[in-house]
Amino acid sequence: MSRRPLTGLLTAEAVSLTGSHIASVAVPWLVLVTTGSATRVGIVALAQTLPFVLAGIAGGALADRIGPRRVAVAADAASAVAVGVIPLLHLLGQLTFGRLVAAVAVAGTVAGCGNVAKRTLLPVTVEISGTPMARATALFDGIARAALLVGLPLGGLLVTAYGPALVLAIDAASFLFCAVAVALTVRVPRPSPGPGAAGGTAGFAFIRRDRLVVAVTSMLFVTNLADQAFMAVFLPVWVRDTGAGPTALGLIGGVFGLGAVIGAAIYSVLAVRLPRVTTFAICSLIAGSPKLFALALTDDEWTVLAVALGAGLAASVLNPILSAVGYERIPPHLRGRVLGVIGALSFAGVPLGALLGGLSVDATGLRNAVLTAGSIYLFVTLAPFLALGRLRRAVG
Repeated sequence: MSRRPLTGLLTAEAVSLTGSHIASVAVPWLVLVTTGSATRVGIVALAQTLPFVLAGIAGGALADRIGPRRVAVAADAASAVAVGVIPLLHLLGQLTFGRLVAAVAVAGTVAGCGNVAKRTLLPVTVEISGTPMARATALFDGIARAALLVGLPLGGLLVTAYGPALVLAIDAASFLFCAVAVALTVRVPRPSPGPGAAGGTAGFAFIRRDRLVVAVTSMLFVTNLADQAFMAVFLPVWVRDTGAGPTALGLIGGVFGLGAVIGAAIYSVLAVRLPRVTTFAICSLIAGSPKLFALALTDDEWTVLAVALGAGLAASVLNPILSAVGYERIPPHLRGRVLGVIGALSFAGVPLGALLGGLSVDATGLRNAVLTAGSIYLFVTLAPFLALGRLRRAVG
């Protein structure tokens, strides 16, 4: 047993995600202050997230074919170049809106391949390390939440101090670090091909046979749509309208991250003892609609911060539960393709959320748009309570 591959993967992911969260403050703020258009914020988010989602399918198939480590390293190196073009064009005075859209689209494409490759790598490094899967997925998600805690507030401070475009150079450097770290530390054997491993539609075929995966993926489609509208459009517009500024944008995200880090630490200890289905249902309800309703019903920053903290605590257990169940159900030789398809279908709501969020704000106003999204979120997260028994039997 060796923990070096798992440690290397977690370290690389922590640095890369921190840079990406810094960029998640810089990009919408750059568009908002230069154009004043919530719709254009949504267009840029759509240009980045739609390729990210679609590329996951190709990235998963590629990871199964040539190995997830190679795909992860190549994708992070390409992401460093794609993101680095943005501050370079800004420095040269050549960063038009069209070029920004093109740059984030390329960055989203290669990042989508890298994301599914790293998630395919995770169970292999976990097996080598001898760590229980439930605990390892909680740790992996905790690292991601810690990156959120650090990246968003830091992004707000850096954007305030240096401007949004130049801050994106940090994101480019984080991708480069990730590529080098994975190349040097993550040495794992490739899984042997199983029955039907060469089939290009194997991921879709597996999902069609598993009703639990279909149900969860459908739920995630809607919740990801609302979450993206919240983060990419609703929250930046709320911050602008209340006069709080980009520092507050980072602070609210950082408080959510703080709650998620605390929750992930607690769950990593309790993961093997808590009932997974009931825990998932309750925490989905708490993590979702309250943060949207708070944004719609108050201009008080402290109230929004308190709700964000609670949402972060609840959200910290969702991905570890989903990941652990997924790794248990998916055959190793199909992991790349199945995870790629699940990611594409569940995250398909992300680009739609950004665009619909921007359009709804411009058409009906922030409050009405957020109340509508919160009501949909509440309805969807109540659904698991209607089928707790069947879900428990399916998960085991």
